[in-house]
Amino acid sequence: MGTVNVINVAKKHKLAWYQKLYSYSIGKGLWITLKHFIKAAFLRGAVTLEFPEKRRKYSTRFRGMHTMKRDEQGRERCTSCFCCMWICPADAIKIEAGHVTPEIQHLHPEDKYAKKFEIDLLRCIFCGMCEEACPKGAIYLDGPAEMAADNREDLILTKERMMQKAGGPILGERV
Repeated sequence: MGTVNVINVAKKHKLAWYQKLYSYSIGKGLWITLKHFIKAAFLRGAVTLEFPEKRRKYSTRFRGMHTMKRDEQGRERCTSCFCCMWICPADAIKIEAGHVTPEIQHLHPEDKYAKKFEIDLLRCIFCGMCEEACPKGAIYLDGPAEMAADNREDLILTKERMMQKAGGPILGERV
């Protein structure tokens, strides 16, 4: 194994006399800023989008808002097994289970359902572990990316806000 001569390595990275000046660094930074300003202002190289009219295109792997899926028959997939709640590192998911009665049997495939399902977006770190832990494929992070709100109550997702109206894809597939 060879040794490295530390003195020679340090000599390669020495700054020239003009690079040590404070004004050189300021001038270099201002030049970069001016270059980007000219490109954006005069050469139509703007990097911003006109938000409501134009939407950003996200990757298929992007983790957006939480959505709850339904199966092909329109029934809720969530059986309140609490796997997503237990695996959540930020403790952002709260579930209250309820038993399925004969009147609502057509809405739920199992004997238990999530009577109350809430996700606190202020605590959520969008890690996707709830999505991976769900054995029924009921929760996905594939919703819209716009999460702006005026108050804290709007940043708590309820089951009604997350639930898709139509039946979702088959188990294990992403849209």
